Amino acid sequence: MQPQILLLKEGTDTSQGKPQLISNINACQSIVDAVRTTLGPRGMDKLIVDSNGKATISNDGATIMKLLDIVHPAAKTLVDIAKSQDAEVGDGTTSVVLLAGEILKQLKGYVEEGVHPRILIKAIRKSLQLCMEKINEMAVHIEKQSEGDQQRALLEKCAATALSSKLIHQQKEFFAKMVVDAVLSLDDLLPLNMIGIKKVSGGSLEESQLVAGVAFKKTFSYAGFEMAPKSYNNCKIALLNIELELKAERDNAEIRVDNVKEYQKVVDAEWQILYKKLNKIHESGANVVLSKLPIGDVATQYFADRDMFCAGRVPEEDLKRTLKACGGAVMTTANDINASVLGQCEYFEERQIGSERFNIFQGCPNARTCTLILRGGAEQFLEETERSLHDAIMIVRRTIKHDSVVAGGGAIEMHLSKILRDYSRTIAGKEQLLIAAIAKALEVIPRQLCDNAGFDATNILNKLRQKHAQGGQWYGVDITKEDISDNFRECVWEPSIIKINALTAAAEAACMILSVDETIKGPKAGDAPSAGGPMGRGIGRPM
Repeated sequence: MQPQILLLKEGTDTSQGKPQLISNINACQSIVDAVRTTLGPRGMDKLIVDSNGKATISNDGATIMKLLDIVHPAAKTLVDIAKSQDAEVGDGTTSVVLLAGEILKQLKGYVEEGVHPRILIKAIRKSLQLCMEKINEMAVHIEKQSEGDQQRALLEKCAATALSSKLIHQQKEFFAKMVVDAVLSLDDLLPLNMIGIKKVSGGSLEESQLVAGVAFKKTFSYAGFEMAPKSYNNCKIALLNIELELKAERDNAEIRVDNVKEYQKVVDAEWQILYKKLNKIHESGANVVLSKLPIGDVATQYFADRDMFCAGRVPEEDLKRTLKACGGAVMTTANDINASVLGQCEYFEERQIGSERFNIFQGCPNARTCTLILRGGAEQFLEETERSLHDAIMIVRRTIKHDSVVAGGGAIEMHLSKILRDYSRTIAGKEQLLIAAIAKALEVIPRQLCDNAGFDATNILNKLRQKHAQGGQWYGVDITKEDISDNFRECVWEPSIIKINALTAAAEAACMILSVDETIKGPKAGDAPSAGGPMGRGIGRPM
């Protein structure tokens, strides 16, 4: 008998061949089932409780995937494509996962029958290429020249489509307008971090507002704060990174004094340093002083006496947005503060919103920033609203950059499916079956939309196939009428970049999973059988 050869460390788990591939596909299926029902305007939400007991309610595919701690190596690729879709386009995260899972599901039978994975991958790549060409050919370009109303209308429709599957779809008109206003107020690069989103619980959703400027919560304040004026017109803003308070010596300095007068001198010197700083700030002509570090009670009182408003411990990102909006510079010393480093804005006020007070800067000269203040009942609800708005903001940004749109609601997927099916009939060989299978996989989006809304999916898909065969290329599922309709006319629009990105990512993921035929898992640290009983702690090794 031949002795058994051990190549890998004990406890290593290897599995290879066809069963491995099948099990990877099954793992992906179970992940798809986790987000399947969240697709579309009638999608359900998921409530996920993490290990610390924090509950999150979400409808966003990417958020759900991130919160599920997935350990299966092959299934992780699905999480990654959801994340990439979220980062690149912002919306369509559920669709990506569904498409990838469905492509694998349709091809699983062929894997079991022994078709080589490479042939499957070739077929997927071929289909993807056909789809890309077709989308680019079908997409409707909206001319950039039609500035103003037409472009706005388009952006609002895209934002409304993105919001229609979220928790706040009742108020989608209201929020779509708000999002478009927010994005259009940015500069050409459309930086996301220039849109601040602040959440205040209480009140109704309709009380949410868009501040064309910067708003942040009132910071921790000391005595004397209430005496400072709370609103200014044409104010100058000093942005500092200085502590304005008496400090306890933190170096072990030792001062030997032999009488009280000497000690008094030391104390006076300390006060003098503080007053000098304050005086310099006052002389610069600033009315509003914002600092990242605390502003003590002496300073607060001093500013209040001179009709100046101050706020210490302002969060860094808010300070940066104020800087972007109002100009000026963040100073780290009080010595050279002059008019050139001060920011300006037309109107500053402190306003009560709900239970919080907000400092609001409006009418900033080079304001390329804005703040959304969201109101709403529960905390989870506000968080979900924030995520939904984030999706909508991303969509609007993408639509501005790539100005072509396609019809949503499963219309484009049905059409691509028809194109692929027609193509598959023109070729010979195995690929014919495979491309037809991928064509069938694309129908998962309209089918899932129907299932989630409780319609008869088979019936509606038959109607859709008939319409598309007759050349009605924009026909998709209409949730409100429980029927099919021309979604382009119904203004269910999505930027074509979503679809391009979703299909590419899904095809990539499917190819990647199909090309794996062996998994080698190293033994987990700690599981490996060790030689001499449990390991000692060594001398002084920390636990």
